[in-house]
Amino acid sequence: MTLTPTDSITAFELVTEQEILEVRALLEAQGLLNPEQRIAYLGLLDPRRESAAGEKAAVDRRFRAFIHNPAGAPKDVTVSVTRREVETIIELETGMTGELPVLDEEFEVVETLLATDERWLAALTARNLDVEKVRVAPLSAGVFEYPDEKGRRILRGLAFVQEFPEDSAWAHPIDGLVAYVDVVSRQVTQVIDTQIFPVPTEHGNYTDPELTGPLRTTQKPINITQPEGPSFSVTNGNHVEWEKWSLDVGFDVREGVVLHNIAFHDGDRLRPIINRASIAEMVVPYGDPSPIRSWQNYFDTGEYLVGQYANSLELGCDCLGDITYLSPVVADAFGNPREIRNGICMHEEDWGVLAKHSDLWSGINYTRRNRRLVISFFTTVGNYDYGFYWYLYLDGTIEFEAKATGVVFTSAFPEGGSDNISQLAPGLGAPYHQHLFSARLDMAIDGFTNRVEEEDVVRQPMGEGNERGNAFTRKRTVLARESAAIRTADAAAGRTWIISNPNSQNRLGEPVGYKLHSQNQPTLLADPDSPIARRAAFATKDLWVTRYAEEERYPTGDFVNQHSGGAGLPSYVAHDRDLDGQDIILWHTFGLTHFPRVEDWPIMPVDTVGFKLRPEGFFDRSPVLDVPPETSASSSGCHSDNNEDSGHCGCSN
Repeated sequence: MTLTPTDSITAFELVTEQEILEVRALLEAQGLLNPEQRIAYLGLLDPRRESAAGEKAAVDRRFRAFIHNPAGAPKDVTVSVTRREVETIIELETGMTGELPVLDEEFEVVETLLATDERWLAALTARNLDVEKVRVAPLSAGVFEYPDEKGRRILRGLAFVQEFPEDSAWAHPIDGLVAYVDVVSRQVTQVIDTQIFPVPTEHGNYTDPELTGPLRTTQKPINITQPEGPSFSVTNGNHVEWEKWSLDVGFDVREGVVLHNIAFHDGDRLRPIINRASIAEMVVPYGDPSPIRSWQNYFDTGEYLVGQYANSLELGCDCLGDITYLSPVVADAFGNPREIRNGICMHEEDWGVLAKHSDLWSGINYTRRNRRLVISFFTTVGNYDYGFYWYLYLDGTIEFEAKATGVVFTSAFPEGGSDNISQLAPGLGAPYHQHLFSARLDMAIDGFTNRVEEEDVVRQPMGEGNERGNAFTRKRTVLARESAAIRTADAAAGRTWIISNPNSQNRLGEPVGYKLHSQNQPTLLADPDSPIARRAAFATKDLWVTRYAEEERYPTGDFVNQHSGGAGLPSYVAHDRDLDGQDIILWHTFGLTHFPRVEDWPIMPVDTVGFKLRPEGFFDRSPVLDVPPETSASSSGCHSDNNEDSGHCGCSN
């Protein structure tokens, strides 16, 4: 199927409160939602693809709902608001498919049940701890060798002491103790008490004057102003036009911000690049083999739904400058609409020099400044806070950056040290861990007939034709089938991946494309045969490429919570479908390996990781030739391209 650029773009609108109410009414009318049942997930499905004949599918606003039923089997339901009907109902066998995402109300269940459990109270008494001061972190359980957990909905609890309401409990971990709780039957199935460790006493209250000392008085104000407003426009609630970019900003309670229909105005053509871009999963696997924490790994996207914990952002704190906010609407567990006020932040930033040259022959001194459009949200999942930032640049570059901050997950630091735990403060540790993300990129380079090539640099041997040994070249390999498109990064080879359209060529007769640049950080460090490697198989490789299929939405499958593994990408690529010149999805793994530092306590400065997509023959020449010189009053001397002042203008970065 070959599509012209405009054929591949179908507008994507944000979910409305009325739509959520209509979904709830349809579920109730069919007896699928009652006061005892809960909605664990509700999200708008993507528009259906065009037909084989290239015809656009009719607009159909379809929602998917996961219904948790404490008294029976959970259900996966599809509802069409447009046609006002329940489209499909799938009853799930949780022992085989995994559990639905964790519900907010289940967090309280863990601490409440433990507060009256005799085994738990005895363990606290042995440590001279008051149960009223003990906070329990309700943590996703994973899947291990415990036969009594199969078919149960389990959370595990690790405990901390909170001396007073404003106290940071993370400073006082109760180590050597863990509890397993069935949140449906409301039973504490196990309390494991292996060893009594001293509870660290030094506080970690990062706003306390005792720790901060006198606040700095040296910082002068930085005022970012745009007297004429931002350079972008927002229409229809979420359609954004900025410089030559065109896109729709979406939001999903599982994935958070989702970008749809990313396209670039090139002359009189609107050229699609990515149909849909999201961070479809993230997992935080911990590396401490202690029986108390060896099970620790959290799929923040699939188990907890990062979108539902999006922060309401504040001007001057989270966002600086001339800010445009979007306030997405999500559903709570009862099917009520909930607005996340200012959940999405959009603004543009100056980004230094875009292009510069001082030509000795022509006398032209040329400087153009770069800027980028920033689309972001922040979410808080337990102890960690994550910022998800999408950047669009003037030269056609697309970048994503994850920002990790918050408070590291703590433990006791054992006497004699540890091979798997950092010491942060006296007696206080933090296990080594990773933050691994999966970007799902539904590519549409000038349409849906795309291919992926792996590019490596190649050193050419010295010899005939290369007598001085200075030559090097590159090698490109087409990833023609899914079985061949499971790839690892290789920094020594400068490995990148090029997504191109063999049916669309630039003026030199080459396929137009974009190149994916990874940051070459470690993938999953757990043993390949470990339970977490089976469940987070996506994180064992840097790149997967699959043929588009509507039902293949997540790299871990639909129901990652307590799933034993093998779902998602391993099952997708088992089809071994043809990829060359097809409608394809890129899945890119990237992440941080975190050996916590003393400087990460008591609150962690932001650490970042991400990837870039840069044009590779997509344009016929530089797409920024029409960018004007800076004309603001602060640019002093960069108002024109001339041979005065030897190019020493005051606006270089």
